[in-house]
Amino acid sequence: QVIEWLARPLDDFFGSTGIAPCAAPARPPRGSVRGRRQKQRAPSPVAEQSRGTGAPRKRAKPGAADLPCAKPGHSRSQAQEELPWVERYRPATQNDLAVQKKKIEEVETWLKTHIFQRQPKQGGSVLLLTGPPGCGKTATLQILARDLGLQVQEWTNPLSLDFTKEDLRNMFGHDSYFHTFPSQAQAALFQDFLLRANKYNKLQMLGESSENDKKLILIEDIPNQFYRDPGSLHEILRSFVRRSRCPLVFIISDNFSGDSNQRSLFPAEIVEELCIFNISFKPIAPTNMMKVLNRIAAAEASMNRENYALDRTSLELLCRGCSGDIRSAINSLQFSSTKGCSLEKEFWSKKKKSSTIKCEEAGVSKVRKKSKCDTSEDQEIQAIGGKDASIFLFHALGKIIYCKREAVSEAECPQLPAHLSKHHRDTLLIQPEDIVEKSHMSGSMFNLYLHQNYVDFFSDIDDVVRASEYLSTADVLCSNWSTRPVMESCSASVATRGVIHSNTSRAFAHQQGGMGFRPLHKPQWFLINKKYQENCIAAKSLFSSFCLPPECLQTELLPYLAMLANPMRNQAQIAFIQDVGRLPLKRHFGR
Repeated sequence: QVIEWLARPLDDFFGSTGIAPCAAPARPPRGSVRGRRQKQRAPSPVAEQSRGTGAPRKRAKPGAADLPCAKPGHSRSQAQEELPWVERYRPATQNDLAVQKKKIEEVETWLKTHIFQRQPKQGGSVLLLTGPPGCGKTATLQILARDLGLQVQEWTNPLSLDFTKEDLRNMFGHDSYFHTFPSQAQAALFQDFLLRANKYNKLQMLGESSENDKKLILIEDIPNQFYRDPGSLHEILRSFVRRSRCPLVFIISDNFSGDSNQRSLFPAEIVEELCIFNISFKPIAPTNMMKVLNRIAAAEASMNRENYALDRTSLELLCRGCSGDIRSAINSLQFSSTKGCSLEKEFWSKKKKSSTIKCEEAGVSKVRKKSKCDTSEDQEIQAIGGKDASIFLFHALGKIIYCKREAVSEAECPQLPAHLSKHHRDTLLIQPEDIVEKSHMSGSMFNLYLHQNYVDFFSDIDDVVRASEYLSTADVLCSNWSTRPVMESCSASVATRGVIHSNTSRAFAHQQGGMGFRPLHKPQWFLINKKYQENCIAAKSLFSSFCLPPECLQTELLPYLAMLANPMRNQAQIAFIQDVGRLPLKRHFGR
């Protein structure tokens, strides 16, 4: 009975059944099942018992009575309706893409140059597509490949399913220690895939033409081993560039926390050595996203599907809440348009009423009214299923340093006493704590970037003194390692608000102009810390006989050894002492 119960669902799951869905199999007599079970009492595996049970099970062809239940056209249309909107409305042409036209042209130019204009003895070339999730990287490449007639061979991380029944018995037996599944290393499989994909064309399916043998290799699902050991990936890429005949395309999605996978997998020296070309995509613009959502909403309305239609205001709010991710926007549109979900309908109506009331009741200027409406909308969008709002690091840093303000009347803003009038400022258009939180960086790390770049935006030395005092106070708040996780947010608040308040040249709204663009730089602390770590390792290896920690060697021992005439005979020790053992008092340091 267990075998009879399992056979039908598994066959239906794998699509190998020949019976119509409405035709139920006839149940055999109870005695026959019991008799067959008694004949099969031999100690054999379950699989052998299922093969030896009675006559082989054959699926009958559907008869005339079964035809009304299995209509191919109806099943196809039903399967199409069950698809998510992201798959159903996948872009088919370049005009359907919401990506910037310039990025599409860059990818198309690179493909034509390295595939159709490739020299006979030219090696392989590597393209790196980066950008936030949902910005159209994969869709752009697939559409261009189809338009150019290119074969796309894509790598997918394999699953370790090549173990046998004997392996399972050994792994989960009484005497086993739960050994890992027998599998092959992903790096070896990846290297073998590149070799085969470069040497052979992909299989020709029904309906595909074999006129063009041009192809490219797409890597979007990078093996996890390369994140732990990027050097193995670099060796594979060096071998590929020397021997390959087709281009290799990597697609990597960025994150907003600063620790990008692109820097770990493709450092600057590897990019320069292998001539890797990088095309960075930007988040989808709200105008382009609005066009896509309008087209999908119109298509759903024309098909007379029973969905809740969203108006233009709701679509605009939905675009603002997805942070440039068009995939997330389409999923949220499908979720919000589902009929029968009264929660969505009530939520949209309440939200639109509340935002309208807030904007109408505010008796302030147009700029202030717009900012209030935008703030309330940003807070309410998150309940739709929108993504967490994120800001790139240097964009967040610019918001703090440029500190845009809006003018307010004396009636709206309370006046300070005469002795505190020098601290009067116009109202900020941002909340510094929210900016630091949306940058997805720790408070101490954000303070490092702020400390590196704030001086170039000050015009008075007294303002620089006050800002440096606030930064010093913020540094003291994070000095104790035991309270650092708790005080980090307070430290970032003191540093950001202190720098903003200290800059008197940008204290009022009418002083916002005239600054111009000024580049931002990463902190020199990274280079100094790297040099310090290298010095610690060198001091520990060169002066191991003194049995002192690296810090004591560099601050207590080496300065005294540098005062001696000939302290060491080892040239490496002498060179290290001359570099570290004395302070360069006559050398002028840059900031």
